[in-house]
Amino acid sequence: MEMKFLVDDDSLTMRRIVVNALKSLGYEQVVEASDGKEAITKLTTEGSTFVITDWNMPEMNGLDLSRWLRSNAQYENIPILMITTRGNKDDVIEAMKARVNNYIVKPFTPQGLKEKIEQILKTVEVKA
Repeated sequence: MEMKFLVDDDSLTMRRIVVNALKSLGYEQVVEASDGKEAITKLTTEGSTFVITDWNMPEMNGLDLSRWLRSNAQYENIPILMITTRGNKDDVIEAMKARVNNYIVKPFTPQGLKEKIEQILKTVEVKA
């Protein structure tokens, strides 16, 4: 089964970095969104098997997006990787309470991204 990633970040530059890293890892199917509301729209219209989201965004942030996904039966098990500048312990705990699968602090390397994705895929059954 081919993975389809939804990359959600209000920074076009950061989306480019994540998309390029995913493509270098062999993941070709990527959908982009610039905030949580757009992410929900893209998810419902284009589908996805894995969400990578920033925390700090206008309109709807990544934490609220994660809570929405977890409260929606269709998406409650979709893997979520949060990428953010927020690295303090309280933020990590809050993200985990929102049931993100893993957390990576910016700046990150493509190798770091690969490791986080692989960790998530080992523990989660991805549904096409």
